[in-house]
Amino acid sequence: MNFDLTEEQASVQKMVRDFVAREITPYAKDWDKEEKFPWDVWRKMGQVGIIGTAIPEEYDGGGMDNITHAIVAEEIGYGCSSLRGTYSVQISLVAKTIMAFGNEEQKQKYLPKMATGELIGCYGLTEPDSGSDAASMAATAEQDGDYYILNGNKMWITNAGIADVALVFAKTDKSAGARGITAFLVEKDTPGYSTQDIHEKLGLKASNTSEIILDNVRVSKENILGETGRGFRVALGALDNGRFTVAAGCVGAAQAALDTAKQYAKDRIQFGKPIAAHQLVQQLIANMVLDIECGRLLVYRAGHCKNKNVPNTRETCLAKYYCSEMVNRVAYNAIQVLGGYGFSAEYPVERIYRDARVNSLYEGTSQIQQLILGNFELGIAAFT
Repeated sequence: MNFDLTEEQASVQKMVRDFVAREITPYAKDWDKEEKFPWDVWRKMGQVGIIGTAIPEEYDGGGMDNITHAIVAEEIGYGCSSLRGTYSVQISLVAKTIMAFGNEEQKQKYLPKMATGELIGCYGLTEPDSGSDAASMAATAEQDGDYYILNGNKMWITNAGIADVALVFAKTDKSAGARGITAFLVEKDTPGYSTQDIHEKLGLKASNTSEIILDNVRVSKENILGETGRGFRVALGALDNGRFTVAAGCVGAAQAALDTAKQYAKDRIQFGKPIAAHQLVQQLIANMVLDIECGRLLVYRAGHCKNKNVPNTRETCLAKYYCSEMVNRVAYNAIQVLGGYGFSAEYPVERIYRDARVNSLYEGTSQIQQLILGNFELGIAAFT
C-alpha cells in the first residue's frame, strides 16, 4: 500500500493548485456576491487542460486516472465550490457517463468539446416531485417512429441554464417502474426544450441551477444513451462518479476553511497571546485536521477501486457520506475559531459554510447514503 502520489499526480496537483491560487481563489467572493458564472476562467481551465483531465486522450482529454481526477476536484473545491460543482457535473455526471454507456458516434460528438469546456453538459434526473425516489419520475418519452417525444420537468439541475447538452431521464414505459426509464442526450436548441434559472439559493451562488422544461421535445432514437429501458442503470452509474468528485470537492473546501482558521488563530491576539495558544482552539483545529485526513483517505480509496475497475458503490458512498457531513463540521468549526469575523464575508469561511450545506443533499442525501450502506452491511434493502 503506497500513500504517495505518483510523479504525474503530484505534477497535476501543483499545476491546478497554482491555477486556483492565481485565477480562482482571489475572485470567488465576487462571483458569489454577483451570482456570476466565471466564463473567462472556465475557458482558461479548458485551455490548460484542467477540465479534460479524466477524459481519454483519444477524445482530446488528459487520459488520467481517477485519483488524479479527485485531486483536480479537490483543488478546484479549495478555491470555489460553485466552480467545482460545474466541473463535477461536466465530467463526472455527463462526460464519464457518455464514456461508459455511449456509442462511438456519441463519444466523438461530445467528449472532445467537453474536454475543452467548449461544450457544457448537465444531468437531468431530479424532478419537482421526485428526488430521492428517482424511479417515480413523471417525465415521459413516447415513441413516434424513429423519434421520441419528451414531456416533463427537471428541477434543481446544475449547469442546466448554461448547458449545451442535457442528459435527461424519462419513462418510455410508465408501467415498468425503474425498468421503464431511458436516458436521452438532448441538445439545448431542440424545439420545446427550455430552462428557467433558480436564484436566491443559500450557497453555490456562482453555479448555475435551473429547471428544465420539456414540452413535446422531439429527439431521435440515436439520442438514447445506452439501451431503451436501461436508463436507471445509466443514472446510478453516473451518480457513482458524481458522488466521488462531490466528496473530493468537500475535502478541498474543508482544507480551505482549515487553512483560514489556522492563519487567523496565529494572528489573533486575545488575553495577551495568539488564540492558537489556547487549548480549546487547538482542539478545534485538531478535530478539523482529523476530519479532513479521514475524508481524503476515503476519497483515495474509492479512486483506487475505480482505477482497478472493481465494484465501488460502497466505497464511493462512504466517501460521499462522510465528506459531505465533514465539510459542514469543519466550516462550522472554522467560523467558531474566527468568531465574529467568521460571520462576515471579510473571510471566506462564511461562503464555505453556505456552500457546504448542499453537499449532504444533492447526488443522494446523507440519509440515502446511510440506507445504501445499511443494505451493503445487512443485506436488507430499506427501499425497493
